[in-house]
Amino acid sequence: MKILVGVKRVLDYNVKARVNADKTGIELANVKMSMNPFDEIAVEEALRIKEAGNAEEVIAISIGSAQSQETIRTALAMGADRGILIETDELLEPLAIAKLLKHVVEKESPGLVLLGKQAIDGDNNQTGQMLSAMTGMAQATFASKVELDGDTAKVTREVDAGLESIKVKMPAVLTTDLRLNEPRYAKLPNIMKAKKKPLETIAVADTGVDVSSKLSVVEVNEPEQRKAGVIVSSVAELVEKLRNEAKVI
Repeated sequence: MKILVGVKRVLDYNVKARVNADKTGIELANVKMSMNPFDEIAVEEALRIKEAGNAEEVIAISIGSAQSQETIRTALAMGADRGILIETDELLEPLAIAKLLKHVVEKESPGLVLLGKQAIDGDNNQTGQMLSAMTGMAQATFASKVELDGDTAKVTREVDAGLESIKVKMPAVLTTDLRLNEPRYAKLPNIMKAKKKPLETIAVADTGVDVSSKLSVVEVNEPEQRKAGVIVSSVAELVEKLRNEAKVI
């Protein structure tokens, strides 16, 4: 069985996001970029499935600029076997990404597709569900535990009411939540080996997929800054301010 894992290059979660000068998006020039944290968890889960003897190959795929090769190499250093980059400098919507992933799924025929439940740059939480609908594969989202039994996957999902356990037939699309696992660090020897692992680059135009945008960004603005708090000396003063200034009582 092959496992296809999506990895996205995003602004590092430790970096404070800033709106760019023309207010069309986030400033990405000269800032630290890294793999989307949810995708790291997806890579780790794929590797654990392979190490348990339930898969023969883990393929890391990214869709983005040439710099996304670095993100794929990170997945290869963690233990993935090969990488695929669909190269484009355009900012693609989840629908376009799902279409491109479908193109690769049809080519590779994986038994599992593992994706982070969302990317921390857009927080769309749509690609996995769209891919499932397009391919007809079963889906299990927000996975916090995955157990394979033959051609069946038992998935524990994190939902608003707590935990939900479902069984899905493979091939299937799974999206990973934060509590699924703790991703490993890539060791130096593996980082060196990753440079020699195969990485295929495909131009978007060569896929024949329509990735035209259906949405337009009008303007991006930073949230309003919160005003500093006020320290009061007594409960009576607090009640007075809540009544006369905040108008909440």
